[in-house]
Amino acid sequence: MKHILVVEDEEHLAFGIKYNLEAEGYEVSTAADGPAALAIMESAEPPIDLVVLDLMLPGMSGYAVCETLRQKGNNVPVLMLSARTLVEDRVRGYDVGADQYLQKPFELEELLSMTRSLLARRATMATAGAGLPPRTGEPMLYEFGNAKVNFDTFDVTVAGEPVRLTHTEMKLLKYFVENEGSVVTRAELLEHVWGMSHVPTTRTVDNFIVNLRKYFEEDPAKPKHFLSVRGTGYRFVAGGAG
Repeated sequence: MKHILVVEDEEHLAFGIKYNLEAEGYEVSTAADGPAALAIMESAEPPIDLVVLDLMLPGMSGYAVCETLRQKGNNVPVLMLSARTLVEDRVRGYDVGADQYLQKPFELEELLSMTRSLLARRATMATAGAGLPPRTGEPMLYEFGNAKVNFDTFDVTVAGEPVRLTHTEMKLLKYFVENEGSVVTRAELLEHVWGMSHVPTTRTVDNFIVNLRKYFEEDPAKPKHFLSVRGTGYRFVAGGAG
């Protein structure tokens, strides 16, 4: 049975979400603030498989909760809930590591659909590497340049030194690996990595590319793996461009 943590300070809404998730067969725990949520994440048995996280929490925002989880290396799927409607709010949510963003008020079926999708994605990531055959008992590793990436455990090393990527950075890297050699547009990346479509001009993708270059390129100013395609987007070359 999958274990879901609902972090919501509005008692009636937390009760409603918990009731409906339990009706779907999930085990559900609740927390009314950020510190309580983080404490549950540390001690929950069985471990938490998904966090449904409200953005506006007393004392500690949902942004801070999600960011803390990612900084601790916890890659549990996070579905962020918010009444905020600005694109910038969604972008910030994805930047701190949220997997999906659902705007309040929402339809129950949409919440349940996102829940099933995120849990299924987590199961898939646990059994398959990035663009590689299904697992046969050994971790799936991907190597390029001086980097070694384990998409099962999210462990990354560059020239033998460990590098910690955020959840979104790992998702972006995985998408590039799966589309190695192909030109991908910013709009495509926003849709498939951040789950956003019809988004106005944003520097989110470009800022994340800067991070990947910083981690993986010998000279970030002269990239050989994460290449810019003028007026279009980016292309990942595992072997390095000449």
